[in-house]
Amino acid sequence: MIGTVFTSLQNTPNQGLGDPLFVHGVHWGVLLIVVVKVLAAFVALLVATAMMIWFERKVISDMQSRIGPNRAGPWGLLQTLADGTKLVFKEDLLPEEADTFTFKLAPYLSVIPAFITFAVVPVGGIITLGSHTFELQVADPPIGILLVLAMSGIAVYGVMLAGWSSGSKYPLLGSVRASAQVISYEAALGMTVVTVVLVSHSLSTRAIVAAQSNGFWHWNLIRLGFLPFIFFMIAITAELTRPPFDLTEADSELVGGFHTEYSSIRFGMFYLAEFMNTITMSAVVVTLFFGGPNGLIPPIPGATIYMPLIWFFLKTVAFCFIYVWFRAALPRLRYDQLMDLGWKRLIPLTLAWLLVVAAVVIWHWQGLIMVPVVVAAAVLLVRATRLGAHRSEQESVLPAVGRRVTPAPRPRPTQGVDA
Repeated sequence: MIGTVFTSLQNTPNQGLGDPLFVHGVHWGVLLIVVVKVLAAFVALLVATAMMIWFERKVISDMQSRIGPNRAGPWGLLQTLADGTKLVFKEDLLPEEADTFTFKLAPYLSVIPAFITFAVVPVGGIITLGSHTFELQVADPPIGILLVLAMSGIAVYGVMLAGWSSGSKYPLLGSVRASAQVISYEAALGMTVVTVVLVSHSLSTRAIVAAQSNGFWHWNLIRLGFLPFIFFMIAITAELTRPPFDLTEADSELVGGFHTEYSSIRFGMFYLAEFMNTITMSAVVVTLFFGGPNGLIPPIPGATIYMPLIWFFLKTVAFCFIYVWFRAALPRLRYDQLMDLGWKRLIPLTLAWLLVVAAVVIWHWQGLIMVPVVVAAAVLLVRATRLGAHRSEQESVLPAVGRRVTPAPRPRPTQGVDA
């Protein structure tokens, strides 16, 4: 009978000290391993992005009783390659009124943060190759989760500069709306991540995974009471401008959004960044709330090397499917609904849960005394919101300055009157 054990990264001797690869200094062997890890992560992320595009098109077609891509390659697997090749060889247009340098720079500001974010995600355990022991992770900085938040903020510049540098009002409107949307959900996203940091006692993504390594009941999904995970999913979906929050590309309203003036491979880079960010943030969700590569490992030789990779892959694919499901099932929100959800609901809820978690971490069970305080504050906030919503124009602080003058209707000419 085959037994099972749970992956444990908690008791590794280098915990909190970064990658053990650098313990004995840096020489050509260490540099070679670093270069190989960077190239492997870059190639894997590009291939995964191409597969994600195919996967989304296929799943949505199945949900809508269509066939989807089926011509290029088996099951249409090469359709993404064909589309990418077409974009590479299309004419690269540059608007006459565009700021040339910024216009060309903006797509890179959208793609590069996605890769840097993936670089700090642990995709496996710690392995030994020859005399070198290293983590299956491109980089393990002690402030890894702060780097993730910083990259999500830098990606906004790519969108904003793309719309501004185009020299057209329609992309500018799309970029302003996109920036307002992303900034509105940054606060809720940050406070949700703080709850994870409080219970993990570290900013390192490897340490966050290690804190969840003693069984699924130690996953932050359960330890934090499920709600931070829900808040994080809503906030990160809005950050990625994925449906139902894809207002930055509401082409019926904005003629395509911030990338209206882009063509050829530069448009393809924005398209690539969207799906690459979907994979990257799915991996971040797995890292923060679902134990990362932790999982059951059978007592088979070599299983401690490849089973964490398999667990990480399965969890990430599951969340990629959830994003596709959102796109196929949920209608797009109005912009006022998007702003109300972010400012009036999500931010107060995440702040309230953060206060409860912080009180419990400091005072243990006595910290639950914060619950009635939060409930009382919520009642006052809801009452204030309702009073503001129902306030009539007669009760406004500022008096009405004037009224709109409606012109008198013109008499309609009569037709068919006998002389």
